[in-house]
Amino acid sequence: MTTPSVAGDATEATGAVSATSTLWPMLQLRLRRDRVQVPLWVLALGAFALLSAIAVPASLGSPAQRDELVRVIVGTPTILMLRGEPRGTSDGAVVFFQVFANLAVATALMSTFLAVRHSRAEEETGRSELIGATPASRQVPLVATVVHGVIVGCLVGVAVGVAVAAAGLDPAGSAMMGAALTGTSIVFLGVGLVSAQLMRTSRGANGLAAVIVGVAYALRAVGDAGGTPSADGLSLTSAWPSWLSPIGWGQRTRAFTENSPAPLLLLLAAAAVFVSVAVLLQSTRDAGSSVIAERAGRAGARPWLNGSLGLAWRLQWPAILGWVITGLVFGLIAGSLGETVVTVMEDNPAFQGVLVRLAGGRGAIIDLFTATLFSLIGVLAAASGIQAMLRMRQEEAAGTAEVLLGTRLGRIRWLLDHLLIGLAAILLVLATAVAGAALGLTRSADPGDRIVSVLQAGAAQLPAAVLLLTLTALLIAVLPRLSIGLSWGVLVAAVMLGQFGDLLNLPQWLQDLSPFSHTPVVADAAPDWSGAWWMSALAVLLAGLAATGIRRRDLAP
Repeated sequence: MTTPSVAGDATEATGAVSATSTLWPMLQLRLRRDRVQVPLWVLALGAFALLSAIAVPASLGSPAQRDELVRVIVGTPTILMLRGEPRGTSDGAVVFFQVFANLAVATALMSTFLAVRHSRAEEETGRSELIGATPASRQVPLVATVVHGVIVGCLVGVAVGVAVAAAGLDPAGSAMMGAALTGTSIVFLGVGLVSAQLMRTSRGANGLAAVIVGVAYALRAVGDAGGTPSADGLSLTSAWPSWLSPIGWGQRTRAFTENSPAPLLLLLAAAAVFVSVAVLLQSTRDAGSSVIAERAGRAGARPWLNGSLGLAWRLQWPAILGWVITGLVFGLIAGSLGETVVTVMEDNPAFQGVLVRLAGGRGAIIDLFTATLFSLIGVLAAASGIQAMLRMRQEEAAGTAEVLLGTRLGRIRWLLDHLLIGLAAILLVLATAVAGAALGLTRSADPGDRIVSVLQAGAAQLPAAVLLLTLTALLIAVLPRLSIGLSWGVLVAAVMLGQFGDLLNLPQWLQDLSPFSHTPVVADAAPDWSGAWWMSALAVLLAGLAATGIRRRDLAP
């Protein structure tokens, strides 16, 4: 007769063997599902790093010109917020300063999307409950997602490191740059897993994770803008807010100059904490539930829920709220740091003359700073609209659209309702960003003029964001099964061409393909609004084509 202790040991051993034997199939499933997305991410990030490593050093001119350029950058908080922490004038140091923060943001979003896709989204569809009933149990899929995310993060780090080394940069610095990106990727993998445990839907989890990525970028940006220049003006030490951001930790490795490995340990420790919290939450909550429970619904629906527009808003407002909060944070930063920029210039006479000549005066410098940050807010607004529009495709793939369209609801009305929700998301992000910036500018000189400039900066971002929204609608209408990947790919391409075209020395015709290249620059003495008008007209045309396409095609699961 088997004693209880022996039986317990045998059960534990059987459970361990089952978990080990099911981990590999779970990992294979994830690798197969991401066989297109992951290679595209890795190749795109590696290609961007390679082009940057080739183009940036070639555009810096002679050593004397390079020194002067870096000194101007160190004294320009706007550039520091958008790029990073300068650490010298070597080729590798300048490339790392120019591209690391933006590569880190892209890598962070990639990791959070991956984590939510293989955790909360699986619970929404009911697949995780089926897998949990097998010997895989509930924890093995989570462990497989962690292993999968770590592999993808390593692939990105290797791709970027090899790319910049192939461009002729120092191999040790290239390896450190790749390791910093890998560490950042793994941290935000943990952020995505925790967000999936906290939120009830994948949209909410992605929205929360995106907010955290945005806050991490903002903390890094504030830390760099408030950093302390070196005596020779060729490097800068970021302020304390940078230490609150995983992106700032990766930047602190200072690849190609110090190659410090200590921040990598901090990244790995933070990743371990996030993953441990996700495992703990996964083991203590019910399948399909979330830590932040949904509010109990009313006994009877409100009148505005009788139509598809109200239903779409009800389903999407939590995700839109996440984008709105991010826009508000960036708006507050844009407004509150305007005077700080001027103060830094006044305390640094060597830079003041150059920048005043470029910007045209104290008020114009603040306007230039806020307009530059609003170019980032425009990207956030476009992303919020695209996510809202893609909800329509998700409803179609899940089969719920077929139920809706079985009523009196027509396809064109269904499309237009989601377009309106996407437009509302864009307007709310821009409006809250403008409100935050206006609030921060109240202590500036001539606050009325500054607030008018902020209003113009917000309005200037609207046409490009709406154009990308209607392009997403058209992709859903004509290429439904590919629309999600293509829509996000178009946004990434538009940002790369519009924001980094000059940095990469891309041909002008290629840069002109991005809507962000035609956004009016309101900081100019005479802004050119022609791009806003023709982008608005093109958006109306694309919306009409989308309405025609959605009416003629069958529903695509």
